[in-house]
Amino acid sequence: MWSQNNFAGQGDVMVGWEAHPTVSSGIHSHRGFLVPQLYCGMHTGLTAQVHYTLPNKIWERAKTVLLSLAFTLSANAADLRVENSNFVISEPSLLTDDRYLYDYDRLRVTAAFDEGGFFLTAIGDLVTYGGRDYLGSAEFVAVRAQGADIPFDIQSPLSEFDNGLNGYARLYRLYGGYHDDKHSLTVGIQNITMGVGRFWTPTNLYNPKNVYAYEPDEVYGILGASYTYSIADLASVRGIVSVREDESLKYALSVKGFVLFADMALDIIKSDDILMVGYELEGNLFDTGAEYRSEGGYFRSDLLDTEFWQAIVGLEYGFVNGITWTVEGRYSSETFDYAQIMALTRNELFANMAYSKYDIGTSLSYNFNIALSGAVSYIESLDAPRSRFIAPSLQYTLDDHNIFTLGAMVYDGEKGSVFEDIGNSYYFSWKLSW
Repeated sequence: MWSQNNFAGQGDVMVGWEAHPTVSSGIHSHRGFLVPQLYCGMHTGLTAQVHYTLPNKIWERAKTVLLSLAFTLSANAADLRVENSNFVISEPSLLTDDRYLYDYDRLRVTAAFDEGGFFLTAIGDLVTYGGRDYLGSAEFVAVRAQGADIPFDIQSPLSEFDNGLNGYARLYRLYGGYHDDKHSLTVGIQNITMGVGRFWTPTNLYNPKNVYAYEPDEVYGILGASYTYSIADLASVRGIVSVREDESLKYALSVKGFVLFADMALDIIKSDDILMVGYELEGNLFDTGAEYRSEGGYFRSDLLDTEFWQAIVGLEYGFVNGITWTVEGRYSSETFDYAQIMALTRNELFANMAYSKYDIGTSLSYNFNIALSGAVSYIESLDAPRSRFIAPSLQYTLDDHNIFTLGAMVYDGEKGSVFEDIGNSYYFSWKLSW
């Protein structure tokens, strides 16, 4: 089982107290560099054999063109949105007995244009960190070294401002394309959505879900092209080609449709190192109002020199009194120990390297009234020694522009378990949009 008390991101790996930068699909990592289970949601790649590479000048020119398009779009966008997310976090160090209190702030500008079936979207971030002790910590080194699995940098170097803050600018998304009733083509830095799981998404080897993060959906994009063709009203086929950080290619093919009683999909993903043949299944449980889902598949990695099966099964039900209950279990035919995970943090199946064979997760959410809601998630590792993760949160929506959240990340485990020495974290966030 993976844990990440972070913002869906990963950073450095500390092996023998020496920092090694990683490539990540996630954003904003603090603690995922010492305990391997803190890397959930990370898709990186140990440099595999590159069959074809492009000159660096081409990548530099491509980056210049992309940035120029982003600024042009921002100036002429039909839809312009601004959002600021601020987190005040109390978090223990994984290396010492210290506890850090720091601030994380992200100003996001989204510019979108859509006309006549053609669309273009640019999303840029300005990220800052505050907190003297945290900025001088090894944990912050992890944040500084994180990056996307694409061939060029999408964020500026870290800068120190006069007020003591550290920050950088980042190109979060930049993609364009065309869509109509039959066709949909998207090219650029984008998010690839695959899988139906609420806690784990083993079939998504691009942007996997990270339930242990403050912001589970905040992930780095991939650089590639995605094309979907609608075969019928309830059936489609999708092909994906992406360029990884080492300039190697990753391919995916997905066929989806409604078959008999449920939405089903067959997924295939192939790169220089890995092969996945997976499935997705989602439907209604008769007339009960409950939804069931499952996904999983066969995974093979030349780098790991292994092959295994992994799958999840889940159920979700919404009660009439406003309570929503979700339960999901994960099985993995192979597990990996601490040394294996720490040594292989840059492989594409990292998020699928389970610490235990059996995990179960459940969550409850409730709307107290139109403005106040609460939720709690619980994940248990069923293998001995057992460990567990609890994440309660309380959210207050002041109006259409202001949302406040108070939450915690609580870890507990038996001696020798994955969560034995991980301290609890607490946070307060304010999301302002206009």
